[in-house]
Amino acid sequence: MAAAALLSVARQPSRTALFAFTRSLGTAPTPPRHSFDKISAQHISALKQIVGGDANCFTDATSLAAYNADWTGRYRGSSQLALRPPTPRAVADALKYCTQHGLAVVPQGGNTGLVGGGVPVYDEVVISTAALNAVESVDADSGCVVAGAGVVLQALDEELAKHNLMVPLDLGAKGSCHIGGNVSTNAGGLRYLRYGSLHGSVLGLEVALADGTLLDLLSTCRKDNTGYDLKQLFIGAEGTLGIVTRVALQAAPRPSSVQAAWIGIQTFEDVRRALRLARRHLGETLSAFEFVDRASLDVVLEGQHASMRLHDPLPDNPTPFHALVEVSGSNEAHDTEKLEHFLEAASEEGIAVDGTVASGGRQLAELWAIREGISEALARRGAPVYKYDVSIPLSCWYDIVTDMRARLSEAGYNDSSGVRVVGYGHMGDANMHLNISSLEVDDRIGNLIEPWVYEWVSSRGGSISAEHGLGQMKASAIGYSKHPEAVRLMAQIKDVLDPSGTLNPYKVLPSS
Repeated sequence: MAAAALLSVARQPSRTALFAFTRSLGTAPTPPRHSFDKISAQHISALKQIVGGDANCFTDATSLAAYNADWTGRYRGSSQLALRPPTPRAVADALKYCTQHGLAVVPQGGNTGLVGGGVPVYDEVVISTAALNAVESVDADSGCVVAGAGVVLQALDEELAKHNLMVPLDLGAKGSCHIGGNVSTNAGGLRYLRYGSLHGSVLGLEVALADGTLLDLLSTCRKDNTGYDLKQLFIGAEGTLGIVTRVALQAAPRPSSVQAAWIGIQTFEDVRRALRLARRHLGETLSAFEFVDRASLDVVLEGQHASMRLHDPLPDNPTPFHALVEVSGSNEAHDTEKLEHFLEAASEEGIAVDGTVASGGRQLAELWAIREGISEALARRGAPVYKYDVSIPLSCWYDIVTDMRARLSEAGYNDSSGVRVVGYGHMGDANMHLNISSLEVDDRIGNLIEPWVYEWVSSRGGSISAEHGLGQMKASAIGYSKHPEAVRLMAQIKDVLDPSGTLNPYKVLPSS
Protein backbone atom coordinates (compact mmCIF):
# COMPACT_ATOMS: atom_id res chain seq x y z
CA MET A 1 0.00 0.00 0.00
CA ALA A 2 1.61 3.24 -1.07
CA ALA A 3 1.91 5.81 1.68
CA ALA A 4 1.48 8.67 -0.79
CA ALA A 5 -1.90 7.34 -1.85
CA LEU A 6 -2.96 7.00 1.75
CA LEU A 7 -1.88 10.54 2.48
CA SER A 8 -3.93 11.91 -0.41
CA VAL A 9 -7.02 10.28 1.06
CA ALA A 10 -6.19 11.43 4.58
CA ARG A 11 -5.96 15.06 3.51
CA GLN A 12 -9.61 15.18 2.51
CA PRO A 13 -11.35 17.43 5.04
CA SER A 14 -14.63 15.53 5.18
CA ARG A 15 -14.85 12.41 7.33
CA THR A 16 -17.60 11.12 5.09
CA ALA A 17 -15.21 11.34 2.14
CA LEU A 18 -13.05 8.69 3.82
CA PHE A 19 -15.89 6.20 3.68
CA ALA A 20 -17.05 4.12 0.72
CA PHE A 21 -20.58 2.75 0.92
CA THR A 22 -20.85 -0.82 2.12
CA ARG A 23 -23.08 -3.38 0.57
CA SER A 24 -24.92 -6.51 1.68
CA LEU A 25 -23.42 -8.49 4.54
CA GLY A 26 -21.77 -5.35 5.85
CA THR A 27 -18.61 -5.69 3.76
CA ALA A 28 -16.84 -2.79 2.13
CA PRO A 29 -16.54 -2.68 -1.65
CA THR A 30 -13.48 -4.52 -2.93
CA PRO A 31 -10.58 -2.06 -2.93
CA PRO A 32 -8.44 -1.65 -6.04
CA ARG A 33 -5.76 -4.32 -6.30
CA HIS A 34 -2.22 -3.07 -5.80
CA SER A 35 0.58 -4.18 -8.10
CA PHE A 36 1.93 -7.08 -6.10
CA ASP A 37 3.57 -10.02 -7.86
CA LYS A 38 1.75 -13.27 -8.51
CA ILE A 39 2.78 -16.35 -6.56
CA SER A 40 4.86 -18.49 -8.90
CA ALA A 41 6.11 -22.06 -8.57
CA GLN A 42 9.55 -20.61 -7.90
CA HIS A 43 8.19 -18.52 -5.03
CA ILE A 44 6.43 -21.53 -3.56
CA SER A 45 9.58 -23.63 -3.75
CA ALA A 46 11.71 -20.97 -2.04
CA LEU A 47 9.19 -20.28 0.71
CA LYS A 48 8.71 -23.98 1.30
CA GLN A 49 12.40 -24.29 2.09
CA ILE A 50 12.27 -21.31 4.44
CA VAL A 51 9.42 -22.75 6.55
CA GLY A 52 10.70 -26.32 6.66
CA GLY A 53 9.05 -28.25 3.86
CA ASP A 54 5.64 -29.55 2.84
CA ALA A 55 4.35 -29.92 6.41
CA ASN A 56 4.31 -26.14 6.80
CA CYS A 57 3.39 -25.11 3.26
CA PHE A 58 -0.14 -25.46 1.86
CA THR A 59 -1.16 -25.09 -1.77
CA ASP A 60 -4.08 -27.52 -2.17
CA ALA A 61 -7.61 -26.17 -2.37
CA THR A 62 -8.89 -28.17 0.60
CA SER A 63 -6.28 -26.81 3.00
CA LEU A 64 -6.45 -23.30 1.60
CA ALA A 65 -10.22 -23.06 2.10
CA ALA A 66 -9.78 -22.57 5.85
CA TYR A 67 -7.17 -19.83 5.36
CA ASN A 68 -9.17 -17.98 2.71
CA ALA A 69 -12.36 -17.37 4.69
CA ASP A 70 -13.20 -16.00 8.12
CA TRP A 71 -15.40 -17.98 10.50
CA THR A 72 -18.50 -15.95 9.61
CA GLY A 73 -18.13 -16.82 5.92
CA ARG A 74 -18.48 -13.11 5.15
CA TYR A 75 -14.96 -12.43 3.89
CA ARG A 76 -13.23 -14.64 1.32
CA GLY A 77 -9.93 -14.35 -0.47
CA SER A 78 -8.19 -16.42 -3.14
CA SER A 79 -4.72 -17.09 -1.73
CA GLN A 80 -2.78 -19.85 -3.47
CA LEU A 81 -0.27 -20.26 -0.64
CA ALA A 82 -0.48 -20.53 3.14
CA LEU A 83 2.61 -20.89 5.32
CA ARG A 84 2.90 -22.07 8.89
CA PRO A 85 6.47 -21.18 9.96
CA PRO A 86 7.68 -23.28 12.92
CA THR A 87 9.83 -20.56 14.52
CA PRO A 88 9.84 -16.76 14.84
CA ARG A 89 12.99 -16.68 12.71
CA ALA A 90 11.20 -18.57 9.96
CA VAL A 91 8.33 -16.05 10.14
CA ALA A 92 10.80 -13.20 9.68
CA ASP A 93 12.65 -14.94 6.85
CA ALA A 94 9.43 -15.75 5.00
CA LEU A 95 8.29 -12.17 5.40
CA LYS A 96 11.63 -10.86 4.13
CA TYR A 97 11.39 -13.05 1.02
CA CYS A 98 7.86 -11.84 0.31
CA THR A 99 8.90 -8.21 0.68
CA GLN A 100 11.91 -8.63 -1.60
CA HIS A 101 9.83 -10.35 -4.28
CA GLY A 102 6.77 -8.12 -4.19
CA LEU A 103 4.38 -10.62 -2.59
CA ALA A 104 1.65 -9.31 -0.32
CA VAL A 105 1.20 -11.04 3.05
CA VAL A 106 -1.72 -11.59 5.42
CA PRO A 107 -0.76 -12.54 8.99
CA GLN A 108 -3.30 -14.96 10.45
CA GLY A 109 -3.90 -16.25 13.98
CA GLY A 110 -7.00 -18.15 15.05
CA ASN A 111 -9.06 -16.43 12.34
CA THR A 112 -11.88 -15.53 14.74
CA GLY A 113 -12.17 -11.85 13.81
CA LEU A 114 -15.33 -10.13 12.67
CA VAL A 115 -14.00 -7.45 10.29
CA GLY A 116 -12.01 -9.47 7.75
CA GLY A 117 -8.62 -8.45 9.09
CA GLY A 118 -7.04 -11.91 9.03
CA VAL A 119 -8.04 -13.19 5.58
CA PRO A 120 -6.86 -12.25 2.08
CA VAL A 121 -8.72 -9.73 -0.02
CA TYR A 122 -7.10 -11.07 -3.19
CA ASP A 123 -4.33 -13.68 -3.46
CA GLU A 124 -1.99 -12.55 -0.68
CA VAL A 125 0.31 -15.11 0.96
CA VAL A 126 -1.11 -16.21 4.31
CA ILE A 127 1.45 -16.51 7.12
CA SER A 128 -0.11 -18.36 10.04
CA THR A 129 1.34 -18.22 13.55
CA ALA A 130 -0.40 -21.46 14.60
CA ALA A 131 2.89 -23.37 15.02
CA LEU A 132 4.23 -20.84 17.54
CA ASN A 133 2.15 -22.48 20.25
CA ALA A 134 4.47 -22.94 23.23
CA VAL A 135 3.96 -21.39 26.66
CA GLU A 136 7.63 -20.69 27.29
CA SER A 137 7.69 -19.54 30.90
CA VAL A 138 5.52 -18.51 33.83
CA ASP A 139 6.95 -16.47 36.69
CA ALA A 140 4.70 -17.16 39.66
CA ASP A 141 6.28 -14.32 41.65
CA SER A 142 5.77 -11.50 39.16
CA GLY A 143 2.86 -13.04 37.26
CA CYS A 144 4.66 -12.64 33.93
CA VAL A 145 4.06 -15.24 31.23
CA VAL A 146 5.95 -15.52 27.94
CA ALA A 147 4.18 -17.36 25.14
CA GLY A 148 4.30 -17.88 21.40
CA ALA A 149 1.82 -15.91 19.33
CA GLY A 150 0.00 -19.09 18.32
CA VAL A 151 -0.99 -20.17 21.83
CA VAL A 152 -4.78 -20.47 22.08
CA LEU A 153 -6.19 -18.10 24.69
CA GLN A 154 -8.01 -20.82 26.63
CA ALA A 155 -4.91 -23.04 26.66
CA LEU A 156 -2.88 -20.14 28.01
CA ASP A 157 -5.45 -19.52 30.73
CA GLU A 158 -5.45 -23.20 31.70
CA GLU A 159 -1.67 -23.20 31.98
CA LEU A 160 -1.76 -20.09 34.16
CA ALA A 161 -4.40 -21.70 36.38
CA LYS A 162 -1.71 -24.16 37.55
CA HIS A 163 -0.02 -21.15 39.14
CA ASN A 164 -3.24 -19.58 40.50
CA LEU A 165 -3.04 -16.95 37.76
CA MET A 166 -5.26 -16.05 34.81
CA VAL A 167 -5.15 -14.17 31.53
CA PRO A 168 -6.57 -10.65 32.03
CA LEU A 169 -8.67 -11.21 28.91
CA ASP A 170 -11.76 -13.31 28.28
CA LEU A 171 -13.53 -13.71 24.93
CA GLY A 172 -16.31 -15.83 23.55
CA ALA A 173 -13.78 -17.16 21.00
CA LYS A 174 -11.25 -18.13 23.69
CA GLY A 175 -11.22 -21.76 22.55
CA SER A 176 -9.95 -20.77 19.07
CA CYS A 177 -8.34 -17.32 19.12
CA HIS A 178 -4.57 -16.90 19.54
CA ILE A 179 -2.84 -14.60 22.01
CA GLY A 180 -0.83 -13.03 19.16
CA GLY A 181 -4.03 -12.20 17.33
CA ASN A 182 -5.55 -10.84 20.54
CA VAL A 183 -2.58 -8.50 20.89
CA SER A 184 -2.60 -7.54 17.21
CA THR A 185 -6.26 -6.53 17.42
CA ASN A 186 -6.09 -5.20 20.99
CA ALA A 187 -8.99 -7.49 21.87
CA GLY A 188 -11.25 -6.25 24.68
CA GLY A 189 -13.77 -8.76 25.95
CA LEU A 190 -15.46 -9.51 29.23
CA ARG A 191 -12.69 -8.63 31.69
CA TYR A 192 -11.85 -5.19 30.32
CA LEU A 193 -13.79 -3.43 33.09
CA ARG A 194 -11.56 -4.99 35.74
CA TYR A 195 -8.19 -5.39 34.03
CA GLY A 196 -8.19 -2.80 31.27
CA SER A 197 -6.69 -2.90 27.78
CA LEU A 198 -3.90 -5.10 26.48
CA HIS A 199 -1.99 -1.86 26.05
CA GLY A 200 -1.53 -2.08 29.82
CA SER A 201 -1.20 -5.86 30.23
CA VAL A 202 1.39 -6.54 27.53
CA LEU A 203 4.89 -6.21 28.96
CA GLY A 204 6.83 -7.00 25.81
CA LEU A 205 6.67 -8.34 22.27
CA GLU A 206 8.81 -9.98 19.64
CA VAL A 207 7.79 -8.85 16.17
CA ALA A 208 8.85 -9.86 12.65
CA LEU A 209 9.19 -6.78 10.46
CA ALA A 210 8.70 -6.55 6.71
CA ASP A 211 12.46 -6.41 6.03
CA GLY A 212 13.10 -9.63 7.97
CA THR A 213 14.21 -7.99 11.20
CA LEU A 214 13.13 -9.92 14.29
CA LEU A 215 12.53 -6.98 16.61
CA ASP A 216 13.18 -7.92 20.24
CA LEU A 217 10.94 -5.88 22.53
CA LEU A 218 10.34 -8.87 24.80
CA SER A 219 10.97 -7.17 28.12
CA THR A 220 9.34 -8.74 31.17
CA CYS A 221 9.77 -5.61 33.30
CA ARG A 222 6.60 -3.87 34.40
CA LYS A 223 8.49 -0.58 34.58
CA ASP A 224 10.75 0.43 31.71
CA ASN A 225 11.06 4.15 31.05
CA THR A 226 13.84 4.07 28.45
CA GLY A 227 12.73 5.91 25.35
CA TYR A 228 9.74 5.29 23.12
CA ASP A 229 7.46 2.39 24.07
CA LEU A 230 7.67 0.78 20.66
CA LYS A 231 5.60 -2.30 21.51
CA GLN A 232 2.51 -0.09 21.69
CA LEU A 233 2.74 0.49 17.92
CA PHE A 234 2.01 -3.18 17.24
CA ILE A 235 -0.81 -3.63 19.77
CA GLY A 236 -3.98 -3.10 17.74
CA ALA A 237 -2.15 -2.57 14.42
CA GLU A 238 -3.81 -5.70 13.00
CA GLY A 239 -0.61 -7.02 11.44
CA THR A 240 -0.10 -3.99 9.19
CA LEU A 241 3.22 -3.00 10.80
CA GLY A 242 4.70 -6.39 11.70
CA ILE A 243 3.83 -9.94 12.71
CA VAL A 244 3.77 -10.58 16.47
CA THR A 245 5.68 -13.82 17.18
CA ARG A 246 6.04 -13.86 20.98
CA VAL A 247 4.24 -12.10 23.82
CA ALA A 248 5.19 -11.26 27.41
CA LEU A 249 1.99 -10.70 29.37
CA GLN A 250 1.21 -9.60 32.89
CA ALA A 251 -1.15 -12.23 34.28
CA ALA A 252 -3.64 -11.51 37.07
CA PRO A 253 -4.23 -13.39 40.31
CA ARG A 254 -6.91 -16.01 39.80
CA PRO A 255 -9.96 -15.25 41.94
CA SER A 256 -11.09 -17.96 44.33
CA SER A 257 -14.58 -16.50 44.56
CA VAL A 258 -16.76 -15.63 41.56
CA GLN A 259 -20.42 -14.70 41.83
CA ALA A 260 -22.91 -12.93 39.62
CA ALA A 261 -26.34 -11.38 39.70
CA TRP A 262 -28.82 -11.09 36.84
CA ILE A 263 -31.15 -8.16 37.37
CA GLY A 264 -34.20 -7.01 35.43
CA ILE A 265 -34.56 -3.26 34.87
CA GLN A 266 -37.49 -1.27 33.50
CA THR A 267 -35.81 1.78 31.93
CA PHE A 268 -32.41 2.50 30.42
CA GLU A 269 -31.94 5.43 32.78
CA ASP A 270 -32.22 2.89 35.60
CA VAL A 271 -29.61 0.72 33.88
CA ARG A 272 -27.22 3.68 34.06
CA ARG A 273 -28.13 4.13 37.72
CA ALA A 274 -27.40 0.43 38.29
CA LEU A 275 -23.92 0.80 36.82
CA ARG A 276 -23.17 3.80 39.03
CA LEU A 277 -24.48 1.89 42.04
CA ALA A 278 -22.37 -1.17 41.17
CA ARG A 279 -19.21 0.91 40.94
CA ARG A 280 -19.96 2.50 44.30
CA HIS A 281 -20.96 -0.64 46.22
CA LEU A 282 -18.76 -3.30 44.59
CA GLY A 283 -15.59 -1.30 44.06
CA GLU A 284 -12.53 -3.46 43.47
CA THR A 285 -14.55 -6.70 43.28
CA LEU A 286 -16.60 -5.63 40.23
CA SER A 287 -15.30 -7.69 37.31
CA ALA A 288 -18.08 -7.33 34.73
CA PHE A 289 -21.19 -5.27 34.02
CA GLU A 290 -22.81 -6.71 30.91
CA PHE A 291 -25.96 -5.35 29.29
CA VAL A 292 -28.60 -7.43 27.47
CA ASP A 293 -31.80 -5.99 26.04
CA ARG A 294 -35.00 -7.99 25.81
CA ALA A 295 -34.62 -8.59 22.08
CA SER A 296 -31.18 -10.13 22.63
CA LEU A 297 -32.46 -12.40 25.40
CA ASP A 298 -35.38 -13.54 23.24
CA VAL A 299 -33.04 -14.38 20.35
CA VAL A 300 -30.97 -16.62 22.63
CA LEU A 301 -33.95 -18.39 24.19
CA GLU A 302 -35.67 -18.90 20.84
CA GLY A 303 -32.58 -19.90 18.88
CA GLN A 304 -30.52 -21.90 21.33
CA HIS A 305 -28.92 -25.12 20.21
CA ALA A 306 -30.92 -28.29 20.92
CA SER A 307 -28.31 -29.45 23.42
CA MET A 308 -28.69 -26.28 25.53
CA ARG A 309 -31.17 -25.83 28.34
CA LEU A 310 -31.18 -22.10 28.91
CA HIS A 311 -34.13 -20.39 30.54
CA ASP A 312 -35.24 -16.85 31.22
CA PRO A 313 -33.46 -15.99 34.49
CA LEU A 314 -36.46 -13.89 35.59
CA PRO A 315 -39.54 -15.55 34.01
CA ASP A 316 -42.04 -13.93 36.39
CA ASN A 317 -40.92 -10.35 35.72
CA PRO A 318 -40.10 -9.74 32.04
CA THR A 319 -38.36 -6.40 31.66
CA PRO A 320 -36.96 -4.50 28.64
CA PHE A 321 -33.41 -4.46 30.01
CA HIS A 322 -31.09 -6.77 31.91
CA ALA A 323 -27.68 -6.49 33.54
CA LEU A 324 -25.27 -9.32 34.35
CA VAL A 325 -23.15 -8.06 37.25
CA GLU A 326 -20.14 -10.17 38.24
CA VAL A 327 -17.89 -9.88 41.28
CA SER A 328 -14.69 -11.80 41.83
CA GLY A 329 -12.16 -11.83 44.63
CA SER A 330 -10.40 -13.89 47.27
CA ASN A 331 -12.93 -13.93 50.12
CA GLU A 332 -16.30 -15.47 49.33
CA ALA A 333 -18.03 -14.18 52.46
CA HIS A 334 -16.78 -10.65 51.83
CA ASP A 335 -17.72 -10.75 48.14
CA THR A 336 -21.16 -12.19 48.90
CA GLU A 337 -21.86 -9.48 51.43
CA LYS A 338 -20.91 -6.73 48.96
CA LEU A 339 -23.08 -8.22 46.22
CA GLU A 340 -26.05 -8.56 48.59
CA HIS A 341 -25.68 -4.94 49.70
CA PHE A 342 -25.64 -3.86 46.06
CA LEU A 343 -28.80 -5.82 45.28
CA GLU A 344 -30.56 -4.48 48.37
CA ALA A 345 -29.69 -0.93 47.37
CA ALA A 346 -30.79 -1.53 43.77
CA SER A 347 -34.15 -2.79 45.03
CA GLU A 348 -34.64 -0.05 47.62
CA GLU A 349 -33.85 2.67 45.09
CA GLY A 350 -36.33 1.22 42.60
CA ILE A 351 -33.67 0.28 40.07
CA ALA A 352 -34.02 -3.51 39.99
CA VAL A 353 -37.47 -4.98 39.34
CA ASP A 354 -36.22 -8.50 40.05
CA GLY A 355 -32.97 -10.39 40.31
CA THR A 356 -31.26 -13.73 40.82
CA VAL A 357 -27.82 -14.63 42.17
CA ALA A 358 -25.46 -17.38 41.07
CA SER A 359 -22.42 -18.48 43.06
CA GLY A 360 -20.18 -20.51 40.79
CA GLY A 361 -21.00 -23.82 39.14
CA ARG A 362 -23.85 -24.44 36.76
CA GLN A 363 -25.96 -21.40 37.64
CA LEU A 364 -23.12 -19.01 36.92
CA ALA A 365 -22.27 -20.84 33.70
CA GLU A 366 -25.89 -20.57 32.52
CA LEU A 367 -26.03 -16.82 33.07
CA TRP A 368 -22.82 -16.34 31.10
CA ALA A 369 -24.04 -18.77 28.42
CA ILE A 370 -26.97 -16.43 27.77
CA ARG A 371 -24.71 -13.40 27.42
CA GLU A 372 -22.07 -15.17 25.33
CA GLY A 373 -24.66 -17.02 23.25
CA ILE A 374 -26.24 -13.96 21.63
CA SER A 375 -23.91 -13.79 18.63
CA GLU A 376 -24.24 -17.50 17.88
CA ALA A 377 -28.04 -17.38 18.27
CA LEU A 378 -28.24 -14.50 15.81
CA ALA A 379 -26.17 -16.48 13.30
CA ARG A 380 -28.50 -19.47 13.68
CA ARG A 381 -31.52 -17.24 13.11
CA GLY A 382 -30.44 -16.55 9.56
CA ALA A 383 -28.23 -14.45 7.36
CA PRO A 384 -27.13 -11.81 7.09
CA VAL A 385 -26.33 -10.34 10.50
CA TYR A 386 -25.03 -6.78 10.32
CA LYS A 387 -22.70 -6.43 13.30
CA TYR A 388 -21.39 -3.17 14.74
CA ASP A 389 -18.99 -2.88 17.64
CA VAL A 390 -18.96 0.73 18.78
CA SER A 391 -18.09 2.93 21.76
CA ILE A 392 -20.68 5.53 22.68
CA PRO A 393 -21.04 7.85 25.69
CA LEU A 394 -23.39 6.25 28.22
CA SER A 395 -25.67 9.30 28.17
CA CYS A 396 -26.89 8.21 24.71
CA TRP A 397 -25.61 4.62 24.65
CA TYR A 398 -28.87 2.80 23.94
CA ASP A 399 -30.24 5.53 21.65
CA ILE A 400 -28.41 3.98 18.72
CA VAL A 401 -30.60 0.87 19.09
CA THR A 402 -33.88 2.74 19.29
CA ASP A 403 -32.89 5.11 16.49
CA MET A 404 -31.86 2.20 14.26
CA ARG A 405 -35.15 0.43 14.92
CA ALA A 406 -37.07 3.58 14.04
CA ARG A 407 -35.03 4.14 10.87
CA LEU A 408 -35.58 0.61 9.60
CA SER A 409 -39.22 0.52 10.67
CA GLU A 410 -39.94 3.66 8.64
CA ALA A 411 -38.65 1.75 5.62
CA GLY A 412 -40.84 -1.27 6.40
CA TYR A 413 -38.23 -3.42 8.16
CA ASN A 414 -39.30 -4.68 11.59
CA ASP A 415 -40.11 -7.89 13.47
CA SER A 416 -43.07 -8.52 11.15
CA SER A 417 -40.75 -8.53 8.14
CA GLY A 418 -38.18 -10.71 9.91
CA VAL A 419 -35.72 -7.91 10.74
CA ARG A 420 -34.62 -7.56 14.34
CA VAL A 421 -32.41 -4.94 15.93
CA VAL A 422 -30.75 -5.98 19.18
CA GLY A 423 -28.34 -4.25 21.54
CA TYR A 424 -26.02 -5.82 24.08
CA GLY A 425 -22.45 -5.44 25.24
CA HIS A 426 -19.87 -4.39 27.78
CA MET A 427 -21.69 -1.46 29.33
CA GLY A 428 -19.01 -1.03 31.97
CA ASP A 429 -16.71 0.00 29.09
CA ALA A 430 -19.41 1.86 27.09
CA ASN A 431 -18.98 -0.79 24.35
CA MET A 432 -22.23 -1.43 22.47
CA HIS A 433 -22.76 -4.41 20.16
CA LEU A 434 -25.47 -3.31 17.73
CA ASN A 435 -26.70 -6.21 15.61
CA ILE A 436 -29.32 -6.18 12.87
CA SER A 437 -30.60 -9.63 11.94
CA SER A 438 -32.36 -10.24 8.63
CA LEU A 439 -33.69 -13.49 7.25
CA GLU A 440 -32.54 -12.70 3.73
CA VAL A 441 -30.00 -10.58 1.90
CA ASP A 442 -31.42 -7.19 0.99
CA ASP A 443 -29.09 -4.48 -0.32
CA ARG A 444 -31.55 -1.81 0.77
CA ILE A 445 -31.10 -2.77 4.43
CA GLY A 446 -27.33 -2.45 4.13
CA ASN A 447 -27.65 0.98 2.55
CA LEU A 448 -30.03 2.12 5.29
CA ILE A 449 -27.52 1.07 7.93
CA GLU A 450 -24.29 2.40 6.44
CA PRO A 451 -22.89 4.98 6.54
CA TRP A 452 -25.72 6.20 8.81
CA VAL A 453 -24.46 4.13 11.77
CA TYR A 454 -20.95 5.59 11.46
CA GLU A 455 -22.28 9.13 11.11
CA TRP A 456 -24.45 8.60 14.20
CA VAL A 457 -21.50 7.36 16.29
CA SER A 458 -19.16 10.07 15.05
CA SER A 459 -21.63 12.87 15.78
CA ARG A 460 -21.69 11.78 19.42
CA GLY A 461 -17.94 11.56 19.83
CA GLY A 462 -17.83 7.77 19.80
CA SER A 463 -15.63 5.20 18.08
CA ILE A 464 -16.74 3.05 15.15
CA SER A 465 -14.66 0.17 16.51
CA ALA A 466 -14.51 -0.45 20.23
CA GLU A 467 -12.69 -3.79 20.25
CA HIS A 468 -12.91 -5.73 16.98
CA GLY A 469 -10.60 -3.52 14.94
CA LEU A 470 -11.07 -2.09 11.45
CA GLY A 471 -9.90 -4.89 9.17
CA GLN A 472 -11.21 -4.59 5.63
CA MET A 473 -14.76 -3.85 6.77
CA LYS A 474 -14.05 -0.43 8.28
CA ALA A 475 -10.73 0.64 6.76
CA SER A 476 -12.39 3.23 4.57
CA ALA A 477 -14.46 4.45 7.53
CA ILE A 478 -11.57 5.28 9.87
CA GLY A 479 -12.20 8.97 9.29
CA TYR A 480 -15.38 8.77 11.35
CA SER A 481 -13.25 8.17 14.44
CA LYS A 482 -9.89 9.72 13.56
CA HIS A 483 -9.12 13.17 12.21
CA PRO A 484 -7.23 13.46 8.89
CA GLU A 485 -4.03 14.48 10.68
CA ALA A 486 -4.08 11.29 12.72
CA VAL A 487 -4.74 9.12 9.66
CA ARG A 488 -1.91 10.87 7.84
CA LEU A 489 0.52 10.16 10.69
CA MET A 490 -0.55 6.50 10.75
CA ALA A 491 0.21 6.27 7.05
CA GLN A 492 3.65 7.76 7.64
CA ILE A 493 4.39 5.19 10.36
CA LYS A 494 3.25 2.46 8.00
CA ASP A 495 5.58 3.81 5.32
CA VAL A 496 8.57 3.72 7.68
CA LEU A 497 8.05 0.15 8.88
CA ASP A 498 6.62 -1.33 5.68
CA PRO A 499 7.51 0.96 2.73
CA SER A 500 6.50 -1.60 0.09
CA GLY A 501 3.11 -2.19 1.69
CA THR A 502 3.71 -5.93 2.04
CA LEU A 503 1.86 -6.42 5.32
CA ASN A 504 -1.91 -6.86 5.32
CA PRO A 505 -2.79 -4.47 2.49
CA TYR A 506 -6.33 -3.10 2.16
CA LYS A 507 -6.79 -3.23 5.96
CA VAL A 508 -7.01 -0.58 8.72
CA LEU A 509 -6.03 2.44 6.58
CA PRO A 510 -7.95 3.74 3.54
CA SER A 511 -6.85 2.13 0.31
CA SER A 512 -6.08 4.15 -2.80
